[in-house]
Amino acid sequence: MRSSSVQQSCCRTLADACTSMARHEPTPLFDAKSFLNTLTSRPGVYRMLDAQGGILYVGKARNLKKRVASYFRKSGLPPKTRVLMSQMHSVEVTVTHTEAEALILENTLIKTHLPRYNILLRDDKSYPFIFISDDTFPRLSVHRGARKKKGRYFGTYPSAGAVRESLHLLQKMFRVRQCEDSFFKNRSRPCLQHQIKRCTAPCVGLVEAQQYAEDVRHTVLFLEGKSSVISDELGKKMEAAAAALDYEAAAVYRDQIASLSRVQERQYVSAEAGDLDIVACAASGGTACVQVFFVRQGVNLGNKLFFPKMPDESSVEDVVTAFLPQYYLSHPVPAEILTSIPVPDHEVLEEVLGQRAARRVHLLHSVRGERARWLEMGVVNAQQALKARLGSRAGMRERLALLAELLRLDDSPQRMECFDISHTQGEGTVASCVVFDQEGPRKSDYRSFNIGDIVAGDDYAAMQQALVRRYTRLKTSEAKLPEVLFIDGGKGQVSVACRVLEELQIDEVLVVGVSKGPERRAGLELLHVPL
Repeated sequence: MRSSSVQQSCCRTLADACTSMARHEPTPLFDAKSFLNTLTSRPGVYRMLDAQGGILYVGKARNLKKRVASYFRKSGLPPKTRVLMSQMHSVEVTVTHTEAEALILENTLIKTHLPRYNILLRDDKSYPFIFISDDTFPRLSVHRGARKKKGRYFGTYPSAGAVRESLHLLQKMFRVRQCEDSFFKNRSRPCLQHQIKRCTAPCVGLVEAQQYAEDVRHTVLFLEGKSSVISDELGKKMEAAAAALDYEAAAVYRDQIASLSRVQERQYVSAEAGDLDIVACAASGGTACVQVFFVRQGVNLGNKLFFPKMPDESSVEDVVTAFLPQYYLSHPVPAEILTSIPVPDHEVLEEVLGQRAARRVHLLHSVRGERARWLEMGVVNAQQALKARLGSRAGMRERLALLAELLRLDDSPQRMECFDISHTQGEGTVASCVVFDQEGPRKSDYRSFNIGDIVAGDDYAAMQQALVRRYTRLKTSEAKLPEVLFIDGGKGQVSVACRVLEELQIDEVLVVGVSKGPERRAGLELLHVPL
């Protein structure tokens, strides 16, 4: 089936959902027998709904009738499925032409509705590439987003740090410029990068276009995984320079060869010349870790950790099966994906990913030799990362329990916020808000507030303005409020915070002031709690 047919069919299905899905409105007692009697055996997607019509779970099936019927067995249901069914009040289904269409639609609905009982991958970031521009003197840079500029793209890389490391290595070996075009076009003398031998200064004509093009060609060969070709060429040039008694040039080539060898030892994967990802998973204690190693053109670009949100008692197989479509349907797809466990119905996923990548894609598990060792290493890394995550969570829970005991709370706080005021000699006042929950810092919820229209150095007025802006917004949007609000300051700042919360009629938040202790030594802070 053609890729365009799949996409058009799914778009049509979503747009005409009211006519294409068989819907049973929520009822106090769901009549499963009558529902199953009318259900088709064709492929499709089913949605479990709660009493309010919210989506609890989204799944796909090759045979809708057979798959949905399995939820209504009298015995043998896993505990997590029993909990789901105890909250289920109705079922919606959407029929598709093929199981591949069902997989795409399932992924779309999961990302749109974030159902409570689905395994959810929280990863909406774009991944970086290395970009070589199509100019007379090309620029080497990091690139994110749509690939619209003319030039060559290499990647994807797992993180900006991996890109920066590669750019740093390339800059030392081949000295191709990495400066912005505006900087490059307005130079009258070489910059610091030329002085420290990181650039050949094409901006002021200190390198010929032919020599610069050769450096760019070597950079491309390196990124394509053809370092042996570069080493051979540099070796011949070194011998020629030495024969011509140009020992300075020979030393430059020698240093380049040595740098290239060191990089090869660190980055290259033996016996691999193409693109592949290694996906390994570990799960324990209601938490899972997925580790992905990225290999492009035989080069190990690094790895990335994912901690999907998952229902209790989900297995490693559940996590990997959910992770693969959620991740690869929105990220570049390599030719091969090695997985630490067998993937059920992998043929369907291979078909869908192949349509997206416009070439064949293979999901492999039973591998030998070097590849088996890579999978083993991936599992070990995932287990170590999971162990560290669970350890930090346990420590966090213990600290929250002690805090609840200290503040005489009924339960450990689920969410805490802390405000601090800073300025430079009374000017440029800024209020910062950091947020913690039972997982630790929630950096996506951090906020800062530029403070204005106050007397310079008036920390009380600054605190009042920041708190009014923060909690007015939270209350009007019905967002979750913290159980504990920490304020950097003493009784005065606590009084300000209490007045703000009183005016906003927020009475379920405990305000705690934290002031410097004797001699301002860390660990001796004083807590101020209103009576």
